Amino acid sequence: MSAEESKPIEPAVAEVDAQLKGKPAELESDVESDDEPTTTAEGSTAAGPSASASKKKKKSKRKKAKELLTGSSGDPDQDLKKAIGGLTPQQLKDLMALNPALAQEVAQISGTSNPSAEQTANLLRKMNLQEIMTGLAAGGKNAKDMASYKFWQTQPVPKFGEEEKNMEEGPLKIQTVDDVSKEPAALVSGFEWVTVDLKSDEEVKEVYELLNGHYVEDDDAHFRFNYSPSILRWAMMSPGWQQRYHIGVRASQSRKLVAFISAIPVHLRVRDKVVLCSEVNFLCVHKKLRGKRLAPVLIKEVTRISNLDQVWQGLYTAGVVLPRPVSTCRYYHRSINWQKLYECGFSPLPPNSKPAYQIRKYALPDSTSTRGLREMQEKDVDDVLDLLKRYLARFDMAPEFTRDEAVHWFVPKVEPGGEQVVWTYVIEDGNKKITDFFSFYCVESSVIGNAKHDVVRVAYLFYYASEAGLTQPFNQEVLKTRLNALINDALILAKRAKFDVFNALTLMDNALFLEQQKFGAGDGQLHYYLFNYRARPIGGGITAKMELDEKNRSGVGLIML
Repeated sequence: MSAEESKPIEPAVAEVDAQLKGKPAELESDVESDDEPTTTAEGSTAAGPSASASKKKKKSKRKKAKELLTGSSGDPDQDLKKAIGGLTPQQLKDLMALNPALAQEVAQISGTSNPSAEQTANLLRKMNLQEIMTGLAAGGKNAKDMASYKFWQTQPVPKFGEEEKNMEEGPLKIQTVDDVSKEPAALVSGFEWVTVDLKSDEEVKEVYELLNGHYVEDDDAHFRFNYSPSILRWAMMSPGWQQRYHIGVRASQSRKLVAFISAIPVHLRVRDKVVLCSEVNFLCVHKKLRGKRLAPVLIKEVTRISNLDQVWQGLYTAGVVLPRPVSTCRYYHRSINWQKLYECGFSPLPPNSKPAYQIRKYALPDSTSTRGLREMQEKDVDDVLDLLKRYLARFDMAPEFTRDEAVHWFVPKVEPGGEQVVWTYVIEDGNKKITDFFSFYCVESSVIGNAKHDVVRVAYLFYYASEAGLTQPFNQEVLKTRLNALINDALILAKRAKFDVFNALTLMDNALFLEQQKFGAGDGQLHYYLFNYRARPIGGGITAKMELDEKNRSGVGLIML
């Protein structure tokens, strides 16, 4: 670290700029910096921008790879095959260096850590350009070697290269409260730890402004999550929440909030074991302070507080590959207001198509079709919870909700200002029995630098359950038919609520309806991680090439905000 980088940083952003003497702000995302991982949960498009690497660094890598792989014939597949055939052994080696995730897969398939140039070229010919460019074939973008994860090497997380199939599942490190520091780690001069009071309108606004300006955004900086105060409280003040888990860092002089992390308790079932975890989220560091090693310190602090409460496991998600995902899902997006998405730059116009065709393609009926469909009420909680528990038992990893949690997460509430966070609907049969339910929630994305639109309204599919999935013997076609009907109604209801796009991951049974309901595959992936817990891999509803996998459905029954 240079002398300039090691100086104390003064509080306000303007003061930070002055102290850095005109040095450009670090643009690298906390997740992708060797020392600053993140714990966010989103994909890489307007509807869910992923935590991305330094834009200049990433574009440089992609540009180099494209120069090696693309031609000008207009047929990408033919250009790719021709280009691969013309690459020298050194160029193939350089290509693998640009994409460690791809190199890892090539090594796994070839059965050797050092495949020959011929082996590498033969495997690359079987892939398409997108898989090679993004690392999708390896189940994650921007994977790094274990040695480069300076922070994660010191943490109790599974390492890459460990035996997975027959491993014993359970904690990696056993501690007692006596082993845990009673004081937080010291911060660099000019900053101090604070506990954020989300009940305070002023302080929740500070968190909102920090996230709105500095949280994850898409690779081209066109879209950024816009978590409203209402959804922040909904996400971070669920039953069992404690204020000391809302951890902030302030600049000592200006009192400006410059970093934040949070956690809530969750009882997570991993196969046949139930583990109390801290579900960590909303890790955010001001852009001017990235590269100052704040993110690892924040993670250590939320870990320390959890350990003092004898919570030894953590749960988090990220859009990049860290050591080591227990599962990987892919984002899918369903346009509702295609015209607006096109004007925002989210939805491109496909070649040889016209806007009018795209609008017709994504048009939805005005009325739902499922009989007995109505909005969930608090009187339905017990029946919905019973149905959900039985449905989630089908998955390898899923939360175990209490009644209070079901009330919090699923019962629709309209805030005094008219804002609504979650929409939940039940289907009641002629005997007044609830046979199905589904839910979705809202996270808006700010549109950056667009003269016509400021915000994209994004609906995220939340939890659902259906008796059609619980019949004995299990009939996948029956469940598929039912889920397609339910999700089509969910899309219609989202349209009524003025949403622009509907997002879903490949978890649960989503592979049974995503294509049929005109969801398109996004660039974004979501990797699930367990801290201080070793678990065998759990399917994420996708194949090794990131394609939908109906035959081997997802084992993930957990949705994180």
